[in-house]
Amino acid sequence: MVNVTIERLDVATGVAELRLGRPEALNALSTAHAQAIREATASLATDASVRAVVLSSTAPRAFCVGADLKERHTLDDDGLRRQRPVFRAAFTGILDLPVPTVAAVHGFALGGGLELALSCDLIVADETVTLGLPEVSVGVIPGGGGTQLLTRRIGWGRAADLVFTARRIDGPEAYRLGVVDRLVEAGRAREVAVELAATVAAHSPVGVRQAKKAMRLGADAALAAGLEIEDAAWRATAFSGDRKEGVAAFNEKRGPDWPGE
Repeated sequence: MVNVTIERLDVATGVAELRLGRPEALNALSTAHAQAIREATASLATDASVRAVVLSSTAPRAFCVGADLKERHTLDDDGLRRQRPVFRAAFTGILDLPVPTVAAVHGFALGGGLELALSCDLIVADETVTLGLPEVSVGVIPGGGGTQLLTRRIGWGRAADLVFTARRIDGPEAYRLGVVDRLVEAGRAREVAVELAATVAAHSPVGVRQAKKAMRLGADAALAAGLEIEDAAWRATAFSGDRKEGVAAFNEKRGPDWPGE
């Protein structure tokens, strides 16, 4: 897959890393790059051995600077229409992964780059980050989920401030606003993200997947409907082999050996 690689960091716990590897362009999202992300996430989604995913960048100066505007400049209207579903599939591929995802962000994460991070469940950023959604300043709007995911993450007023002004923010402000979940020392975003993913992956695979499913499906539901979604997820977990193993391991004072089913 062009510019995107998958590495199994820990076969025993099931942590996989999805790396954006177009450093010469600061991971600017071309059509080929977006297609590679879509293919990589499709592979991860169907791999039952994967329990958590870290999304990272091999570019020293950036996580991702957003759409490749040099390529975009060569597209006519028909070309832009053809590119659109490829880009949407890249973002939704990350968003729809059934296991928890952790973005490891450093340097620039702008436009579609920030949206890739927002598509993850958790965002670990280091002190070098510069974040923003500058789309309205170049005649478009955030189209990789930014208007929806950022608003759900930090609320209407704070999201409106960032989207309407197209301004950039640094790490401390991003953490204060809730755009990122953890702010760490420069150079440690990937390390901490991998540690966080490993902690998540050590727990019941069935439990973690069902918890994510309940949270995602229930996020925009009325409370009563959300509780029904939770109950269905609870039942799917409570009568699984993981629940039996978890209870047995607790009583036998040993670490669980999750069957994952």
